[in-house]
Amino acid sequence: METVSNATLTVHDAQRIFVAEAALLDEWRLAEWMRLLTDDARYLVPPLDAPDADPRTALFLVADTPVMLRSRVEQLMGKVNWAENPRSRTRRLVTNVRVLEAGADTARAAANFAVWQFAHGQADTYVGRYVHTLKRVDGDWLIQERRAMLDMEALRPHGKLSFIL
Repeated sequence: METVSNATLTVHDAQRIFVAEAALLDEWRLAEWMRLLTDDARYLVPPLDAPDADPRTALFLVADTPVMLRSRVEQLMGKVNWAENPRSRTRRLVTNVRVLEAGADTARAAANFAVWQFAHGQADTYVGRYVHTLKRVDGDWLIQERRAMLDMEALRPHGKLSFIL
């Protein structure tokens, strides 16, 4: 992550973060992707019918704490995750980046996304919106919360997410 000299997060800064993150995830450079996250980062995929739900009171598709997220990455990078062996190929498009709130050391940014997953002879498309809570750590903006809200009515074909959205 590049050091940002501005006092608050700009749209250009947020765009660089989203684009860098998408590239790392598409290239399955998950250990490098983890370095974009704060030590207390959360990865959330809320229920399809309640994108603004609270993970403490609703059943999320994914609600990973730092320990769970590290375990997820280790499984994805190893051979034990049968759903991702061989691993999916993905391609992300991130657009309409905007800064929702910006302070000196914390910010919230959002972007629309489309993720194509190619695996087992089939292609699936996931469309939605990212909302990231960012925190400045040693001059870099890191992701403290990553919320991927899907616009889909149902997860098809298997009703599960086997990769990091």
